[in-house]
Amino acid sequence: MAKRQIIKIDQEKCDGCGMCVPSCAEGAIEIVDGKAQLVAEKFCDGLGACLGECPQGALTIEEREAEEFTGPAPGSPAALEHGTHEAPEAAAAEEPVFVCPGSQMRQFERAGTPEGGPSALTHWPVKLRLVAPKAPFLKGADLLVAADCAAFAAGDFHAKYLAGRAVVCGCPKFEDLEESTTKLTAILKENDIQGITIVNMEVPCCQGLVQAVRQAMVAAGKVLPVSICTLGAAGQVVQQQKIKGK
Repeated sequence: MAKRQIIKIDQEKCDGCGMCVPSCAEGAIEIVDGKAQLVAEKFCDGLGACLGECPQGALTIEEREAEEFTGPAPGSPAALEHGTHEAPEAAAAEEPVFVCPGSQMRQFERAGTPEGGPSALTHWPVKLRLVAPKAPFLKGADLLVAADCAAFAAGDFHAKYLAGRAVVCGCPKFEDLEESTTKLTAILKENDIQGITIVNMEVPCCQGLVQAVRQAMVAAGKVLPVSICTLGAAGQVVQQQKIKGK
């Protein structure tokens, strides 16, 4: 441990937009549970390249006792650029650090409804695990909760399901149901969601999306209109349900 300059993240101000993540070439910052976190002190060089990227002013530099800077995280942009790698023994002894520059929040302007052409996607990211509950594109939105496979199965996915909606997607088979439910609960609590459309696949594990949405509404104390569309592997609609809210 040594006294040095290091990044400080104000969790009250941070809205989880993710704009600081790609600006940290050393891979010291990651979005965890919808908030920016300093994942390892030793990866932060304390130079503050990320400071100007935070729209909320949640990032500052402080001087305190911290682990000495050892170089960028394995797999980070700086490590790849300079060819720096940890010794195999050290890398194997530590938990891998996932750094995703693609988690930076973005919004796009779209006009009209696509007919087999333009994309209807209006924001990024779309993975439920990466979307911040306070993301501005969720405010007052119609929410689409989609299985990862749905967009590949349905040729008219953008025009029929995505247009005019904010989307979060995931795979219940490979993602933790409790974690998905917690994130959806936070989204429902933080935003005046108008309704929810679920597009899942005709496989048993995909019912986890429906279960997560139902549990999240109970936990958030919300009763919303829910439309459930289940697709077959060839993209055909095999079942449709509507649950009316208050």
